[in-house]
Formats: sequence, structure tokens, C-alpha cells
Amino acid sequence: MKSSEERQGLLAIIGANVIFGLNIPITKALVESWMTPMGYTTTRMLFGTLLFWGLGVLGKKEKVGARDLLVIAVGGLLGYLGTQFLFSQSLMYTSPVVYSLLMALTPVFVLLLAALFLKERIPMRKILGILTSIVGATLVIVLGAKGDAQRANNVLGIVFALLCVLSYAGYLVITRSVSVKYQPVTIAKYMFLVSAVVAAPFGLSDLSSQKVFSIDTTGLALGLLGYSLVFSTFLAFFLMPYALKRLEAGSVSIFMNLQPIVASAAAIAVGQDFLSWEKIAAVILVVAGVYFVTSRQRIQQGVKP
Repeated sequence: MKSSEERQGLLAIIGANVIFGLNIPITKALVESWMTPMGYTTTRMLFGTLLFWGLGVLGKKEKVGARDLLVIAVGGLLGYLGTQFLFSQSLMYTSPVVYSLLMALTPVFVLLLAALFLKERIPMRKILGILTSIVGATLVIVLGAKGDAQRANNVLGIVFALLCVLSYAGYLVITRSVSVKYQPVTIAKYMFLVSAVVAAPFGLSDLSSQKVFSIDTTGLALGLLGYSLVFSTFLAFFLMPYALKRLEAGSVSIFMNLQPIVASAAAIAVGQDFLSWEKIAAVILVVAGVYFVTSRQRIQQGVKP
């Protein structure tokens, strides 16, 4: 049986990825009509900084070593600022379904980086599960995005998405060492602070021109931004370090494959994309890959490789 700590980590990572999945079509709507990618990213970084430092005042005080602060700073630039800017930039040019399915490549990058820098062993069950998911992602990119492929900028969106995958994979691997040592709030407040400081010179002047903050805004636009701030910026980023403290970086990245399922369903439901047999097949392959990995873990009674 899985330990209580591991079950809590699994619930945290599943919850975070459902939130992130829903935030993909939400972000698409925001950057198409209401915000620039830089304005959107800066707003999230500032909000996260204020919120997590406020929580830090109320919670347990932790002293963070200088070396760990450097790791946290690099992790924040990769996983918070870098990932969020590339994420919103990608969605300006490609669809939520294509973007989210490209994120299924994250485990491949994580396993390679973890094997290279953390000396983690790569078990065959993970390789097979990941490859199954990647086949689904490839199917959508090659066959299912024919309409998007007619747009010249779609290639640019895919490039931004792949850079986002690399940035997020680096974040997962780099922050593994500090995630097991400090509370999630401690890690998040420093990551957001570093990200906000770096983003401020580029984004603060852009905030006043954001349509969502003007008299032309609507309740729907504010609601979409509110979801992104409260759920995706706060709650999900709180759950990620919580999960990393209880699971391997590779195991955490496997559950990134939930995002395409959630994002595809939401995007199709609101008319941002359409249902096709390629996308149905891709979702089935993604689910099969995740099930293959987690079912083998259950058989092995939750022992980490």
C-alpha cells in the first residue's frame, strides 16, 4: 500500500494539474482579448509575491541557507517567471489543445535531466508509460492540428511551448533538493519575489495598458483573471512543492499528462477547439500511459525506484 505521505503527494499533484489544465483555455482567452503575455505574467508574479509573503508572516519562520536561496532563485526564474511567460506567449499563437499535449513531453525532459544531474535510475515502466503518452501528443501535433498548422505563427507557438516544457522540467529537477527541506510557503515566497523583481522592469509599465484593468473590462474578464490568480497562481503553486516533497521529480512530471485531458475538454466545451478522432485517440494514449505507470507503482506497493 502507498504510504500516507505518498497518497497526499498524489492528491496534491493531481489537484495542481487539474487547476493548471483549466487555466490553459482561461489564459488563451485572456491573452487573446484582455492582456499581453508580459502584463499577464507580471500580474501573477506580483500577486504571488504579496500573497505568499503575507502567508509567510503568519506561518512558521524558516531560515534558508545561502546555497539553497540560490537554488530557489534559479528554480523561481525557470518554473515561475520563465514557464509562465512562455506559457502565455505560446497560447497567443497556438491552441490550448496543442499546447497542453506538448506539455506531455515534460516527463522525457525530467527523466533525462534527473538521470544526468540527480543520478536517478530510469525504470522501464516509466519509459513505456511516457512513450505511450508521447505518441498521443505527436498524433495531435502531426494530424489533429491541421487547421492551426495553416497559420504561419503556429510554429512559433510550438517553439514557445517546447521552451516552456524545458523550463518547467528544469524547475522540477532543480527544486527537488530544496522541496524536501522547506515548507511550500517558504519556497514559494522566495521564488515569487525573485520572479517579480526580474519581471518588474519589463512589465510594470505595461500594466496600465492592460485592457482587463481599464473601464472596458467585464465581469467575465475579471473572473478569468481571478481564477488564474487565486487557483493557478496561489493554490496550484502551493500544491506543487507539497507534492515534490513527497514524490520523485519524475513521478510528479508524469501527472503533467492530466493537463491535456482537462485543457482539451474545457477548450472544446467553450469553442476554442473542436473534437476529432485524432484528439480522442491522443487522450486515450495519454491516459493509458499514466495508468501504466501508476498501476505498476501500486503493484510494487509504492516503493520508489
